[in-house]
Amino acid sequence: MTHMRQRFGAVFFAAGLAAGILPLAPTLEAQQAAAPAQAASWHFVQTDKIDYARILPPPPAPGSLAAEADMMAVLQAQALRTYADESWARRVAIGDLFDYADVLGPWFSRANLPVTAALLENVDDDLGPGVDVSKATFARPRPFVVDARVHPCVGRPKAGGRFQGSYPSGHTMQFFVEAAVLARIFPDKREALFDLAGRMAWGRVIGGVHFPTDLVAGKLAAAAIVAELDKSPAYQADLAQAQAEAGKFLAKRQAGP
Repeated sequence: MTHMRQRFGAVFFAAGLAAGILPLAPTLEAQQAAAPAQAASWHFVQTDKIDYARILPPPPAPGSLAAEADMMAVLQAQALRTYADESWARRVAIGDLFDYADVLGPWFSRANLPVTAALLENVDDDLGPGVDVSKATFARPRPFVVDARVHPCVGRPKAGGRFQGSYPSGHTMQFFVEAAVLARIFPDKREALFDLAGRMAWGRVIGGVHFPTDLVAGKLAAAAIVAELDKSPAYQADLAQAQAEAGKFLAKRQAGP
């Protein structure tokens, strides 16, 4: 489990929502002032410097038709979820970088691909500040806070956690960024990797801790982060090493004993 995934364990903003969801996104300066203090270190991208107020629309306003549709989707997912669905929701809530073995195969492991593992962990570390800032920008309450009929089957993000609010989904940001990185290493699996990222993201709705529009916003934010990653020479250098590692391992596997 990576550092980023461990940090998702205790998250949610409970105070300061008396005025409701912000009708308009604040300026970049305001969102950075609202965000918790961040560590100065980063590997490839300072994700807290991205203007999430510009790239993301505000979430549906409370009482709007879109907000009602969002809640209906959460309640329907809850009503229809099976034991297997709940198991999936719990799995993706905890997660592991090597869940992508579902697509790439059981050989996709930390032991076999340590360079790739290190790359993904560094990318995940960089995501943390961006998740903080993006959530502080919109301060949307979670589904189970908005409506008592929502009963999460995964751990409820707790008041006082750093990752404040429901919008955008930080898990979804992470899933789609990781899928994009892996798609550069295993381009023939690109479609399947993104399909898996989408299914993992939907587990957050099944779990009762996100609205569908949170996932869409998380995917949009992930695309912006990936665009910044692609500009980083350090990321490109580490990506090339991961590509070389994967190529050598795959060639060795194909050659057999």
